[in-house]
Formats: sequence, C-alpha cells, structure tokens
Amino acid sequence: MAGQHTENLFRRYKGQLVVIKTTSAGIYKGRVGEITNDYVALTDRETEDETQTFVFFHAIESVVLVDVT
Repeated sequence: MAGQHTENLFRRYKGQLVVIKTTSAGIYKGRVGEITNDYVALTDRETEDETQTFVFFHAIESVVLVDVT
C-alpha cells in the first residue's frame, strides 16, 4: 500500500477495531489510535493499561475492519 493512501485509510478508521497482517506474517488486532505519516498505533482497550502496538506502513500487507455491530 502506498504511504499516503494507507495514512488516509487509517484516518478514516480512527477509533475502530481493525486486524492488520504484516509482510512478516504478524497479525495485530486493536483500535486505531495515533496515526503519523510512518506508522499507526493500535490500542488494546481490553487490558487495564491500554497497551499500544506500533506498526509501520511499509510492513502492512492487509487491513481488515472488524464489524462490531
């Protein structure tokens, strides 16, 4: 995914639950938090300390929006 396209996509999904698959076969699930031109921070609100996971755009292979309805 191109960097600017990916950044805009995450801005649209801010606060929503997503699953990200990376090129190294890592799978990350969380709510979209902080977004920069290089990375996205996913927050895990199910834990007490709201752990953040940072994923660089160049490592992202796919993004799936989790339907919570």
